[in-house]
This record gives sequence, structure tokens and C-alpha cells, in this order.
Amino acid sequence: MARQVYAGLTAQEKENDPLYKRRHSLAHVLAEAVLRLYPDTKLGFGPPVDNGFYYDFQFSTPLDPEKLPEIEAEMRRIISQKEEFTHYEPTPEEAIKSLEEAGEILKAEYVRDLIKDGKELHFYKNGNFTDLCAGPHVGNTSEIPTDCFQLDSVAGAYWRGDQSREMLTRIYGLAFSNKKELKEFLRKREEAKKYDHRKLSRELEFYTMTDMVGLGLPLWLPNGTVLREELEKFAKETEQRGGYQRVATPVITNEKLFYTSGHLPYYKDSMFPPMQIDEGQNYYLKPMNCPMHHMIFSSRPRSYRELPLRLAEYGQCYRYEASGTLAGLLRVRGMCMNDAHIYCSPEQLADEFRAVLDMHRFYYDKFRIEGYWMRLSLHDANNTKKYVNNPEAWAQSEDAIRQVVRGMGVDFEEVPGEAAFYGPKVDFQIRNVVGREETASTNQLDFAVPPRFGLVYTGKDGEEHTPYCIHRAPLGTHERFLAFLMEHFKGAFPTWMSPIQVMIVPVSVDKFGDYAEKLASVLRNDLYRAQADLGDDTFNKKIRAAVTAKVPNILVVGAKEMEEETVTWRRYSVKEQRTLKFAQFQAILDKMYRQRVMDNFADTALPEA
Repeated sequence: MARQVYAGLTAQEKENDPLYKRRHSLAHVLAEAVLRLYPDTKLGFGPPVDNGFYYDFQFSTPLDPEKLPEIEAEMRRIISQKEEFTHYEPTPEEAIKSLEEAGEILKAEYVRDLIKDGKELHFYKNGNFTDLCAGPHVGNTSEIPTDCFQLDSVAGAYWRGDQSREMLTRIYGLAFSNKKELKEFLRKREEAKKYDHRKLSRELEFYTMTDMVGLGLPLWLPNGTVLREELEKFAKETEQRGGYQRVATPVITNEKLFYTSGHLPYYKDSMFPPMQIDEGQNYYLKPMNCPMHHMIFSSRPRSYRELPLRLAEYGQCYRYEASGTLAGLLRVRGMCMNDAHIYCSPEQLADEFRAVLDMHRFYYDKFRIEGYWMRLSLHDANNTKKYVNNPEAWAQSEDAIRQVVRGMGVDFEEVPGEAAFYGPKVDFQIRNVVGREETASTNQLDFAVPPRFGLVYTGKDGEEHTPYCIHRAPLGTHERFLAFLMEHFKGAFPTWMSPIQVMIVPVSVDKFGDYAEKLASVLRNDLYRAQADLGDDTFNKKIRAAVTAKVPNILVVGAKEMEEETVTWRRYSVKEQRTLKFAQFQAILDKMYRQRVMDNFADTALPEA
């Protein structure tokens, strides 16, 4: 599902953003075109989103995606008619009456909810089309170039995101400032299809999925398991330097734990159904680690001298994501989280949260992920059903995190209504290979759940105090973060992560195969992932196979190399090759691994022996 990238903009910022107004207006033009061609259709929502816009419809008969060009042509006819966008504010009674008379039952339902919450009603009219909308829009449709957009795809979407409600048809459109930008986006997207992590995984054998196991439950193949383990090893070393202590918790637990945490019944739809193990006792697969970490904190009395207490775990979790939202490794039902929970005093809060954000930045800089920014998610004071009703705690915690984020020197946006139910959060946002925004990792401040578990520490004053809890996962889940890295590296991982670190290819297997295998054995004994290709293919085919497998280091050995105990070293994507002593290569390989050199980038200077 596309995320509304404009959610954090103020009304004034939207008014000053020409592309926002163009995309928003195109959503209305799309709805008008659909109603002209399919008059029995009912309306859902139609916002501007990243790269364009969409609108949700309830068609009387299923829409054939082949009809998109026809709808697009109708949109261009509407644009040519120079329809003006006019804003007006009907009374609640007028709004409901007009919607019901038009048969817009879904819209009428939504208006009633707005009225119940005391919200103002805004409508916009263009031509014969009228829609509930706060704007802004272009002055009239002639301000929209007819070649700056195109309809893109069709998907399903539940009304108001509720799986128990009507399934609507969502039509996505692309829209940019001009035809050139649209063509460039389409070019980049076509190029990026080559590096989609699902395609790369099939070619390079990272993971597989099968209905026999279940939707959204990846099976990690040997190559992918190497990626997981190397990433986890890197994280564990980084966390040890950061003062974290490792813990381990089970994947199932008594439902009482989640009633205490507050996740049941509110989070129940995102959890797998319970298992009745003992009579009258339900157990759940855990969707997150935090309640169990709270139990570890409370396992004995704590003193202020122990704080901050940082508990880390790469914990396996399970969430029942809707089947329609599953997308390769980006959204799965079984995941392993780079999780940790930091218990600290109010005085330690700012420094601890800053250290967490610094750790994110360290990882992103290490992997050369550029252009990231932060999203500060705040609560909605009017939604007491979704958020803990403690205005003072919300104000204090949001202000504390806001000050930390401002001091980071990284672009950030504030988004109301997207906080966790127990506190504000900071997400790290990146753009994937086609420019689509994705949430890569998250940090949450929790002031509400520790009291539910009775978590306390004895302060300097001898009194009991409730700690803050920081939930953090700078590498997200193995699944999601590795999907980003697969696409970011285009499948060509640096030596320290690569499933095969060294491939040794003899010029002749009969003459030099034993030497090649001897070198591979030496490297394997030093715990490097090395192989000697002793198959029947020609030498050139073996080199091509190693390149296709994106092996970062290929060593060629022949008569001269065997005689002088040297190797000819070829690096992936680098034209030059280099002959050196095998012992010298070993020393360089050791430094590349220990320093985690990002040698998949051609401009990276490799260490000398």
C-alpha cells in the first residue's frame, strides 16, 4: 500500500506545494472520469501519495485493468475542459443528505464519524463532480499538463483499512511536474526491476517461500543464511561496544503476558490465533519481544546504579499480516528482529535516545545508505481509544524526543497520529531503488507500559521510581533490512558478507586443480567461505559463473602462480587484476573481513597487506 508522504505537511505547506496540489487534483479528476464511464461506482478515498495519487472505488462489477487507458483518456478530456475547483462548507445535515441521495453510503458513514468527532466538513467541486475534501487544489484543470501523469496499476484495499469491511478497487496513478520527470521515473523503475530483491533472491538463492510452509514464512537458503548471520554478528559486536547485554526469550507465551502489556485485545488481529495448551490456558506466538524483556527486568529488585539497563535480543517473532499486504521479505509473517530495550531514568533519557539514533546513523553510514531522514511520529490528542490518555506524559516525552531529533542534524518531519499507543517514535526513512519511501527501522519511547508491569528501580532517594523504556531496532528485521541491502548492493555484497567470499579457478583442472583446492582448504581452515571450481566447464565459463554469482574475489591459478605461490586476483566489477603472493592476499582478506571493508564499491581503497 502506498503511504501518504504528505501526512506531516501543514495546511500552509500543502498550499505552497504545486506538485501536492496537482496530484491531489488528479485524484479528483480520476474519480470524475470513473464516474463518467461507470456511473454505478461508489467512492472511497483519493489522496496524493509518493510519486502520484490513488483513488479507491466500489465498482458494481470488477474493473478490468485493461480499461486504464480508457479512464486515462477521459481524464485528459476533463483536463481540457478547464474545470474550476471550488471549495464550500455545507452544514452536517446538507452533507449527509447530498451523499445519501447520491448513493455514497461509505462517504456518508465517514462524514458521520467526522461530525461525531467535532471536525469541520470541507467539500470541493469541479465540473459535475463533488467530493469531501479539505484541499488544496489547482485553480482549474488547465493548470495540469496532460503529459505529466499516467494511470499505473490496480490493487485491492479494504474500506478504511479494516479487513472486516468492503474490499474496494484502488487505482494508482503516477504524476510529476512534467513529462520529462515522469519518463525518468519510469526509466528508473524499469532499471530497478532488475534488482528487485525477489528476483535477485531467485537468481542468487537467498531465500524461498512455499505454500507448503505458509505465506510470508521465508525459508533461508544457505546463501541467505550467511547474510543473516554476518549481519547479526556485526550487530552483536556493535551492541557489545555500546554496553548492551544479550538475553533470549521463547517464541510462545501465556496470553496473560499480553493482557498485562495491553496488546490484547487491541493488537489481537495482528497476532496468530491462540493455542490451548493447558486446560483454560491460551498461548500465543509472540509478535514482539518487549513484554518478555519487561519480565526479565522485573525478575529481581533493581537499583538506579544498574541504569541504563540495555537488554538486546535477535528474537524470532510472528505477526499475522493480511495476505494481500505480504511482499517478499519487506512484509512477512515470520521475522527476526534486531531488538533491544533500554530501561533508564528521566535524567538519562535524552542521552540514551541520542545514542540509539547515533547507532542508526553508524549503520547507515557503514552501508553507504544516503539520503535518509527521520520521521517523528506523535499522538493524536483527540483519539483516546488508540492512545494512552495521559496528556502530561505525552507532552513531556514528545518534547524530549523532539529536542534530541533536532540536535541530530538530520532532516526530519513530524507526523501526528502515527505514534505507538504507549509513546512517540522515530522512524528512519529511506528511498528504495525506484525512489519509493520505506521505513527501514524504528525507535519508540515507552512511558505507559512499564507501570502496567510494575517495573520500578530504587533511586538515590531510596524511593521506588518507574523507568522509561526505549524500544529500538536500528537494523529492523533480518527480512526487511536484508531486502533493502539486496537491492542497494544489487546482489553484490561486500567480502565480509558475501556467501562465497573467494572462488579459486584453475586454468587447467588436471594440472592445477590440486593447488587450487589446497588454497581453498587453507582459507576454509581460517573460516573463510572459499571454493575451488574443479568442474568440467571451460575456464571462461567458470569465470563467467563466478561473476554471475557476484563473488567479490576470484583467484586465478596456473603454472606461474603454482610455481611462485602466487594468485591472480580479480575483483567483482573491477577491470584491473593483480598478481600477488597468496600469503599477501590472505593478509588483505583478513583486514577486509575484520574491518568490514565495503569493497563492493569500486571506489573503495582496499587495505594493503
